[in-house]
Amino acid sequence: MSDTRAVRFDVAVVGAGAAGLAAALSLAREGIPTALVGRHAPVADGRTVALLDGSVRFLEALGAWAAVAPLASPLCTLQIIDDTGSLFRPAPVRFQAAEIGLDAFGWNVESARLVESLRARARAQANLTLVEADAAGTTPGEAAARITLAAGGTVEARLVVGADGGRSPLRAASGLRVRDWTYPQSALTTILAHDRPHRDVSTEFHTRSGPFTLVPLPGGHRSSLVWVTGETAARRLAALDDADLGLAVERQARSMLGAMRVDGPRGLVPMRGLAVARPVAQRLALIGEAAHVFPPIGAQGLNLGLRDAATLRDVVLGAARDARDPGSRPVLDGYARARRVDTAARTAAVDLLNRSLLTDLLPVDALRGLGLLAMAQLGPLRRLVMREGVLPRLGAPELMRAAR
Repeated sequence: MSDTRAVRFDVAVVGAGAAGLAAALSLAREGIPTALVGRHAPVADGRTVALLDGSVRFLEALGAWAAVAPLASPLCTLQIIDDTGSLFRPAPVRFQAAEIGLDAFGWNVESARLVESLRARARAQANLTLVEADAAGTTPGEAAARITLAAGGTVEARLVVGADGGRSPLRAASGLRVRDWTYPQSALTTILAHDRPHRDVSTEFHTRSGPFTLVPLPGGHRSSLVWVTGETAARRLAALDDADLGLAVERQARSMLGAMRVDGPRGLVPMRGLAVARPVAQRLALIGEAAHVFPPIGAQGLNLGLRDAATLRDVVLGAARDARDPGSRPVLDGYARARRVDTAARTAAVDLLNRSLLTDLLPVDALRGLGLLAMAQLGPLRRLVMREGVLPRLGAPELMRAAR
């Protein structure tokens, strides 16, 4: 699309990553005139995402899951192993999806395949205009906001959705209050082939330097790795050749999957977090990493971003049905309220888990060990934790709810 100066949309989503694509699709399919602003840049190979059950339901509703499903591996069992050396080290804890009536907690898939499927749906979606250009800035007005494009021209919309990532220019320009922090860690990511089958079990070792997680990939003998450790140790691991890195992973995993071979590109991710006090400003709503950044722990990042998108869809659709302005303050306040508890709870839980592993204080170790022991022994508590981990039962977006 070369010239959008004369066009005004109800909603313009800025950012063409997975969260932005999902938000734009979910609105356009309801008949809401929507623009998606952002270049469709290549997605780096080798990164994977564990999509929880609610996220998969959302993608199914958008028509984007069918192309992804054959390339995804189910996460039927989650196993936590305490490898901290603590005096209060509990036995390994296993969570079974069947215990809460699910075939799987979620599915693990390479990020590039997910984005490719969403882009294909976006190109075919009615009421969705693709503006494949970077946004240079935005100016909110009384009736609409104007987005200036780096390639020239403008896009006007009654509501702008910021899905432009963890370094969001839209967030920075809005003046929203931000809290950000870092951890003395980095996460090494890659894909591995291994001799023994994973049997659809995702395993997380809790170590003194952070979680070490192996997540199944299709085929039974491949897994994705997220190894959180100290920054110096992470750089040292990243510098190893493939054979030595495979051996290091095998040792850290106690050889439970046999010999390991590096089978994909590597990544080194700084451990950081970010949260906004409120994800809304004048004619602006933030979703995904523009609103919250998580370290790669517990599969929360993109799943939370997709819940943002699905919730925003519900709020905007409700406004459209009542002939209300989707960018008005009452509508934006409704979105902020709907996302407040879920976002705050997930942020606190991930932060608490990571920090608890980095300390060797006996009271902290005891509390963490007792928590795991309680979940292992108390069925109702375990099932409650599993259900809430997959999808919050209070205020779940419409397209993520299980059919009744």
